[in-house]
Amino acid sequence: MLSEENNEILTRVGPGTPMGELLRRYWTPACLSMEIPEPDCPPVRTRLLGEDLVAFRDTNGEVGLVVEACPHRGASLYFGRNEERGLRCPYHGWKFDTEGTCVDMPSEPATSTFKDRVRLTSYPVHESGGIVWAYLGPAETVTPFRDFGTETLPPERVYARKQLARCNWVQTMEGNLDSSHISFLHQYNGAADIPDDGSDKPGYPSNAMAWKFWQHDGAPRLEVHDTWYGYRYAAIRVTPNENAYVRITDYCVPYTTIVASNPFTTRQLMVVPIDDENCWRYNFTSQIDRNPNGYGGAPLFSSVPFDTPFMNPRSGITPREYTAENDYRIDREVQRTETYSGVRDFVSQDFMVTESMGPVYDRTREHLGTSDRAVIRMRTILLKAAKSLADGAEPPALAAPGHDFSKIRSAEKILENGEDWRVLGTDDDPVVQEAMLTAEPRD
Repeated sequence: MLSEENNEILTRVGPGTPMGELLRRYWTPACLSMEIPEPDCPPVRTRLLGEDLVAFRDTNGEVGLVVEACPHRGASLYFGRNEERGLRCPYHGWKFDTEGTCVDMPSEPATSTFKDRVRLTSYPVHESGGIVWAYLGPAETVTPFRDFGTETLPPERVYARKQLARCNWVQTMEGNLDSSHISFLHQYNGAADIPDDGSDKPGYPSNAMAWKFWQHDGAPRLEVHDTWYGYRYAAIRVTPNENAYVRITDYCVPYTTIVASNPFTTRQLMVVPIDDENCWRYNFTSQIDRNPNGYGGAPLFSSVPFDTPFMNPRSGITPREYTAENDYRIDREVQRTETYSGVRDFVSQDFMVTESMGPVYDRTREHLGTSDRAVIRMRTILLKAAKSLADGAEPPALAAPGHDFSKIRSAEKILENGEDWRVLGTDDDPVVQEAMLTAEPRD
């Protein structure tokens, strides 16, 4: 369990908070590019790290990210006129460019120089991979953009979606880094009856057999390996044929998880705090897929009685049909006879448990076990980084020489005798080497 003080540090993200100041040192998704699709289109509201902002694309196609309140009398610039290379407040016509410079003040005399002394707070932005990224930290500490591979991603390969979660961002992150819960929350009764198709042996199991392994061993052994960007961890299960089946997930400070996939993937799942009680789950492609088993190694849920969340258009906001208001459409008969949770949508099963903890979970009441090692490690890294920043230390996992974010990959495999799971998904993994040389790009 955490102390009350550490839980506050971990979860509070507003300006001036230790964690909020840390998170502002990283380039962070502010909105999807498709939300402001063309020059002079309507602006969009975006709330990020407790700040109310507006994003807009000007006549030249440049993106601006500015505070929502006009510096004149506080009217919302969401209602502004996006025209002629600037956003104009509808109250008195004050107009600002993408850098927050006041370029017109028609309510003042033509001879007035007042507009030269007024600025609208704006933040640096960078578009990459279908996402508008923002840097909310001090101007003097802006760091290079962390490229997970999106900088060279062809437009036709871009996939970027987001979905709203009504809980603190850490609760969602902890779910992403918890490999043991798939043996319960995401299970269905038929998994035990899946016939052995011959892939329960060293190598790469079928999707169906993976489900069987999840149910067969509900208490995986966790091993955590620290890296320059955060850590990798393996959840090691014993299969029915007594093989060692591993699922390897990566955590990159502060928001990023790359969840285990067969045989490997670079697919990003990034949890971005809106404020203390809400967050966005960004799911995006960072590179051309080289996974020989399919796009991002996404499980083929057609074999199980769950609605699949992967059949959406390439970019956009994924709607929520399963919510707290409708009890996530839980079906108690289905829960009794078919699935462990009784919730038909796979991702909504995660929403059900993380949102039911409350907006900000009180970790002074929890009791952690051996299956929580990865969760504990993430908390330790974040708390140390937030406290160290206050003492003047540089945040971890920033863009720097030798830090190649495009090489971070998750993995999944049944191990050979004596095989080191730490090699899986790295440049030294033979299946990665072969895929990079021979695989055709996938849609």
